[in-house]
Amino acid sequence: MAATKEQVFEQVREVLVDALGVDEEEVTGKATLMGDLGAESIDFLDIVFRLEKAFGIKIPREELFPAETLLNNHELVSNGKLTAKGLAELREKMPHTDISVFQNDPDINKLGDLFTVNSIVNYIAGKLGGR
Repeated sequence: MAATKEQVFEQVREVLVDALGVDEEEVTGKATLMGDLGAESIDFLDIVFRLEKAFGIKIPREELFPAETLLNNHELVSNGKLTAKGLAELREKMPHTDISVFQNDPDINKLGDLFTVNSIVNYIAGKLGGR
């Protein structure tokens, strides 16, 4: 039986509460991992590991959090902002994430804001649906 988005959300919330030591009420769909929940880049590895265990799936890190691979490519970043090519690549690598607000000001320092609880839920739900 496929998990509903609500069930996936509950499980993701549990993982984030355990991994980041935050309160359940803080983990809302729109909460950003770094800004709202205080995650640091080192936490992403732990989060991916815990999600894999919780859902019984393999998650290539660059699939869920592809920002690092984008930032190291000089064709995709110019003057601290993603280029049009960079935005296209981001959209392709993160179909589970709404980047509409970010694309208006694609400042690489705001990339962390794209990693929301909802983007993780969408990603996991997509992975589970495709099994």
